[in-house]
Amino acid sequence: MKQAGFFDVEERLARLSGLGDQLEAFSRTVDFEVFRPDLEKALAYSDGSKGGRPPFDPVLMFKILVIQTLNNLSDERTEYLINDRLSFMRFLGLGLSDRVPDAKTVWLFRERLTQAGAIDGLFNRFDATLRNAGYLPMSGQILDATLVAAPKQRNTNAEKADLREGRIPEDWQDKPAKLSHKDRHARWTLKFTKAKRQDDGTMPSSDLAIPFFGYKSHVSIDRKYRFIRKWKTTHAAASDGARLREGLLDKTNTASSVWADTAYRSKANEDFMEKQGFVSKVHRKKPHLKPMPRHIQKSNAGKSIIRSRVEHVFADQKSQTGLFVRTVGITRATMRIGLANIVYNNIVYNMRRFLFLERISANA
Repeated sequence: MKQAGFFDVEERLARLSGLGDQLEAFSRTVDFEVFRPDLEKALAYSDGSKGGRPPFDPVLMFKILVIQTLNNLSDERTEYLINDRLSFMRFLGLGLSDRVPDAKTVWLFRERLTQAGAIDGLFNRFDATLRNAGYLPMSGQILDATLVAAPKQRNTNAEKADLREGRIPEDWQDKPAKLSHKDRHARWTLKFTKAKRQDDGTMPSSDLAIPFFGYKSHVSIDRKYRFIRKWKTTHAAASDGARLREGLLDKTNTASSVWADTAYRSKANEDFMEKQGFVSKVHRKKPHLKPMPRHIQKSNAGKSIIRSRVEHVFADQKSQTGLFVRTVGITRATMRIGLANIVYNNIVYNMRRFLFLERISANA
């Protein structure tokens, strides 16, 4: 084996840069220090006067969550790969001799942010960074939702009835260990998908309805830059349309148009948007037991060209992060989905967009 040289690490890092280290590009483009005030406020670390080992730097720990979410890693796998990969260490500012946070430390950091409800503040902090860079919400907004799976629960019908009513089943109340492993907030719903063509070339008469258990991620993106501007987490059975009136619309967008599919079409939503000064571009529904009028078909087709842009965000997010809720309860599910939206869509996807747009501006 060749003896290690003094400059071998630097040469290997230079090679990684030449191959296009995305994490290095992120470090150049985004100042992660902007998150420090929100992180320090949420974590509320002591001043160290009582002694003990000092905590890891909160910005370092937050960047670990970026790596973890981007690569869909468990806490244990995250610890291993930080020790193993030079690109990860460079992104985190760690040397070969520096101490790396272990899996438990990563879990405790994420849990502390969860309990402090820090997600909204971190999300708004990065959105403010985008706005300061000139990427204002423009050209209207697009709404949609996607299902996020969670581990299935094996509950009796009586237990399900209690959970739907917001009660804790009687058998669980004196079993804290069992209760801690039961997700009382996730719900079952039906996921409809287009039926596939059969072997003989014919199409089934009806589409498929697949049972689904978990949560739902609702987002609003701006049409111009396709950055996520608003988001919300609910159980899987929650109505998409009702979320429109629960803070999912961005009033700071420079245009008033709102695109969404037929799930958001209702009199309550149309009245709400009109009162708030928005212009509805929501798809119209097919009349009951009647064919769709030709002019409505053409109108919906035109809206679909614009509305479909939000699907790219969900597709990119799920293909890269393998979004799945492994925790128990909606608080941790909100943290998990929020991290996916913040760390991926608002730090990874949006940073990709940010880098792309910055390159266009530099070459113009």
